Amino acid sequence: MSANHHSFRGNKSSLPSKPCVACGRPMTWRRRWAKTWDEVKYCSEACRRAKGSA
Repeated sequence: MSANHHSFRGNKSSLPSKPCVACGRPMTWRRRWAKTWDEVKYCSEACRRAKGSA
């Protein structure tokens, strides 16, 4: 875990975010995505499943 995330004290605005490739909603970094943040593309399972129909 990088120092940036390790010092998290409840200030979500300091966390990185990026848009969902399916719907465009901003996704904020989550601890469970720490190891795969660069590969995360969808905000939800629904967007991941709908990727082909868009």
